[in-house]
Amino acid sequence: MHHRVELHSTQAHLFAVTLSIDRPAPRQRLSLPAWIPGSYLVREFAQHLQGLEATQGGEPVPMRQLDKHSWQVETRTGEALVLRYQVYAFDPSVRTAFLDSTRGFFNATSLCLRVLGQEDQPQALELVPSPSTPGWQVATGLPSHSVDSAGFGHYRAQNYDELADCPVTLGLFWSGEFTAHGVPHRFVVSGAGAWMDGARLLNDTRRICEEQMVFWHGDAPTPPFQNYVFMLHASDDGYGGLEHRNSTALICQRADLPRLTTPPPEKPPALKATDGYTTLLGLISHEYFHTWNVKRLRPAEFKRYDYTGENYTELLWFFEGFTSYYDDLILRRAGLIDDNAYLQLLTKTINQVQQTPGRLVQSVAQASFDAWVKYYRVNENTANATVSYYTKGSLVALCLDLTLRAEGHTTLDAVMRALWTRCEGGPLREADVLRVLQQLGRRSFKEEIAHWVHGTDDLPTGDLLQAQGAKPTLDKAPLAQQLGLRVSEVGGLTLKTVLRGGAAEAAGMAAGDEWLGVEFAAPRRGGAAEAWRIHKLDEVNLLRGQRTQLVALVSRDKCLLRCPLEWPAPTQAVRLGVGDAARLAQWLAPVAGLLER
Repeated sequence: MHHRVELHSTQAHLFAVTLSIDRPAPRQRLSLPAWIPGSYLVREFAQHLQGLEATQGGEPVPMRQLDKHSWQVETRTGEALVLRYQVYAFDPSVRTAFLDSTRGFFNATSLCLRVLGQEDQPQALELVPSPSTPGWQVATGLPSHSVDSAGFGHYRAQNYDELADCPVTLGLFWSGEFTAHGVPHRFVVSGAGAWMDGARLLNDTRRICEEQMVFWHGDAPTPPFQNYVFMLHASDDGYGGLEHRNSTALICQRADLPRLTTPPPEKPPALKATDGYTTLLGLISHEYFHTWNVKRLRPAEFKRYDYTGENYTELLWFFEGFTSYYDDLILRRAGLIDDNAYLQLLTKTINQVQQTPGRLVQSVAQASFDAWVKYYRVNENTANATVSYYTKGSLVALCLDLTLRAEGHTTLDAVMRALWTRCEGGPLREADVLRVLQQLGRRSFKEEIAHWVHGTDDLPTGDLLQAQGAKPTLDKAPLAQQLGLRVSEVGGLTLKTVLRGGAAEAAGMAAGDEWLGVEFAAPRRGGAAEAWRIHKLDEVNLLRGQRTQLVALVSRDKCLLRCPLEWPAPTQAVRLGVGDAARLAQWLAPVAGLLER
């Protein structure tokens, strides 16, 4: 199979693809994937394919469409089959394909047809430069076969799975390199300005990579890849990442990139948890950790991907949640943030879960299974009906780690390494997790997994953190949370979500309402009632003073409604600080044996 990809039109956002099949079947079937591994939603990539035609010896051959993403070609024996088509590419996410006059990007799942019956055969990819894009370069994790200095030319994949798992980015991007424990890494950034501090980005990423290699493999790391590529696009307002076997595609806000200073500091200052750069480093850490945890050590249900539809598993709480636990923890262990900054990040996660009513409705195992219909399809009721397998899964990992440490027999670090060895970096089942926990923890953890993973009980984070040297205190929750709301204040005060069991729900307020004003009863008989226009939520609290009853004036479908609101008692949110620094260091210290930086 030979896939030739051309930049057909940057203005029309079209890639042109020519697929040549040396030995087609008599009735050769072809299909374009419906989803991309790592993003659990059927996205129907075939919707962007157009102009498909098939020829043999330069002559058209009969072809018919079988379903939304599959075709069958009636071929002649002994002749190569050639298919030509275009793909519209204007999705700036990491999941699909994009092309304009500034850059190009694609996953093969969006561009390259699968030749059914021959998916395990070698796949060649040819990238053709365009006269309309002078100076463009290529970056990809695919092994090159014959390429020019810019990276255009021929690449080879062992099979379709490898082709699908190696995205390609093209353009006038910044490029830098570093070596982590002998393994070459490349980092490319598109959309950045000349003010970006590339040296700091490379150095900090190297420290993350080295820490993770030691985490998985000890003092003499032998990672399961020979090279690695980070592909980052910086935009005005974007965030996301998608993991691959030896690369990752990332998006961040341009303002989150590190900036050059004059003169540069001898040592980068400690980062605050609110810094956008910390968020970017956490994303880098998350996707790199996935190189082991989900790309190789993966759910048994993902042993072989079915690209035609949903691939169900209840284990995303482990693969996404545990990765979310370690992403920020690795930043602390690599010395990129301090204890207080790490605890602030953990505080945010704990409060996110605690302030989601859906945690009492849906278990994190069920959230994993339902990812295909719920996680990526957010609506006004999502917070009331679901829980995130990322955030709650990370707290399950936290609770297991701190429980294991408190009992003194092992740590979650050791459990993860033992699972890698037990499963030979391959398919994993929940039974494997339970078996290793019992072996290293010297007791059964079935009860914890039943309650924390398959139940809807709140997790014992507070007690466990305090025992490990953190100091939890309680603060007043944000005003929106106290009222049971999530709001937007752009162009007015609009209710995005009305949380289950909150004061706003009791008042009859609904998602989509525009909150226009507040009305207060007359302070005494015969007096005049007060009514005020509002634009922001804080104005409500300012206007009410000490009064506990008011009427919310809202607009719903252009009807004006009066919603009697009983002001709730203050609710609380947790805040973590350093209590016992020595005990905390036993948990947050770097992995033993990391080479001197």
